[in-house]
Amino acid sequence: MKRLVILPTYNEAKNIIKTIDMLLALDISLDILIVDDSSPDGTGDLVRSHYQESVNVETRPTKDGLGSAYVFGFNWALKHNYDLILQMDADLSHDPKEVPHMFALLSENDLIIGSRYHGGLRVINWPVRRLYISYFANLYARLITGVPIKDLTAGFKAWKSDTLHLINFNECSSQGYCFQIETTFRASQKNCKIIEHPITFTDRTVGESKMDRSVVIEAILKVWLFGFWRLFRLKR
Repeated sequence: MKRLVILPTYNEAKNIIKTIDMLLALDISLDILIVDDSSPDGTGDLVRSHYQESVNVETRPTKDGLGSAYVFGFNWALKHNYDLILQMDADLSHDPKEVPHMFALLSENDLIIGSRYHGGLRVINWPVRRLYISYFANLYARLITGVPIKDLTAGFKAWKSDTLHLINFNECSSQGYCFQIETTFRASQKNCKIIEHPITFTDRTVGESKMDRSVVIEAILKVWLFGFWRLFRLKR
């Protein structure tokens, strides 16, 4: 089975080498795709100068958002015939040590979600206010969409290539947290087998968060569209 890890980047020069080294040190065969939005800090060039094999860098001309970066990465993965695809953050908030477990779980499932809230709460270094916002945002999304997943906004996810083909991800227009909600919602609509794998999320210690108010507003409003699709049984 061909495995690919997708890492979208924008100004991650301080984190990316350590993240890649930890992934390459795993006792599992995998390739890495960096989708870099022309980072001003030279993230893409830094990766190219450090690695020759197993690490691919694709540079997009502008900062077009997290959702479109993943759509780009998914298309790249399918074009290059990868069987198993994992998406994760490049800032070490997602522990690379969980990657082999998540790939292994795909043997009997269609989508694995690295969950901060399944079986307890495991978040490190977050202010209480941000933790409350995230927790209740997930509750809000779960109630409206009807998808019984505790961490719908999770960005640490492993997919079978067949699942990606099934969910029509190219039709996703969401960005940020909302992209994560939408792709899981689409998988649920297709009756895919989705499970949550408990992880510990550690907030970044280096670099700056990419979350802004527009990302939050999009998630608050657009989730009602998914609820509308669910209510009127409009398959996506």
